[in-house]
Amino acid sequence: MLRIYYKKNTRLAKEYDLTLLRDIPMESLVWVDLQNPTIEEKVTIETYFDIKYSSEEESVEIESSSRFSEVDNEIIINSNFLSINEQGFEYSPVSMILEKGILFTYRDDDLKTFGESVKKIRSNPTLYVNGYQILSTILETCIDQDADLIENIAREIAELNKSLKTTTEKVDEDDLLKISSLQNDNMMLRENIIDKQRMISSLMRSSTFPEESMGVLRLMIKDISSLLEHNKFAFERLEYLQDTFLGLINIEQNRIIKIFTVATVAFMPPTLIASIYGMNFKVMPELNWQYGYLVAIVLMILSSFGTLVYFKKRRWL
Repeated sequence: MLRIYYKKNTRLAKEYDLTLLRDIPMESLVWVDLQNPTIEEKVTIETYFDIKYSSEEESVEIESSSRFSEVDNEIIINSNFLSINEQGFEYSPVSMILEKGILFTYRDDDLKTFGESVKKIRSNPTLYVNGYQILSTILETCIDQDADLIENIAREIAELNKSLKTTTEKVDEDDLLKISSLQNDNMMLRENIIDKQRMISSLMRSSTFPEESMGVLRLMIKDISSLLEHNKFAFERLEYLQDTFLGLINIEQNRIIKIFTVATVAFMPPTLIASIYGMNFKVMPELNWQYGYLVAIVLMILSSFGTLVYFKKRRWL
């Protein structure tokens, strides 16, 4: 899908038709967005504007040179944006190019960040006269959404903590799996935030990025630092919950082992008595007792009961 944003009088217009691209004045263009485009759309944009989008392999590289580069008046940015599905978070690579005040973006997924950015642009289109402002809005929106994701994780951690307080006898192992899932989401969120921090820091050192936009970038850096602190605190809370749940599981397992141990010890005296009278020696006076069987049964019961009473007095039960 192709979206072309350009200035038209005092508003920002949008065009989808690739054949109408040449009818739009170059100085009016602001943003060219490719989402899962056809080969024809991608090749036409690259040829017409003399640009080259990064390949998928280059987009996911972690080296700084692959993430951000600046040549002459062209800024090339490769970044991973977070998308959410039923399994949790996943990375979605985005390639961005800033050249002559026009922003070119290339992505495969329909990212919420871009949709929310478009809503902001539509609400006040007169503020967006070049691609630098569009990029700043996309980054601001991404940071806002990261903040929302951190709040969601904090809310889920609070619910887990609440369930921990109400846990009395049985510890739900699903809670441990939930903690592990939240740790993974929190880690991916941190990587995403750090990636945006590196990108903004590189933009602040850029000689091409306009000076009037530097103030916005500085505010973003402060917001990111705050998000990283909240993210770190979430990690600490998850580790605390994980240790607590593991401790409760150990306590429950020890309780079960204790029950089996007490049962084993309680049946040892009756087993001893039964073993003695189960021997096959010829000379055993008790074999001729009229009430020998009844006495043996009573001895077994009393020995087990006495063992349990002893454990109870020692508070082992």
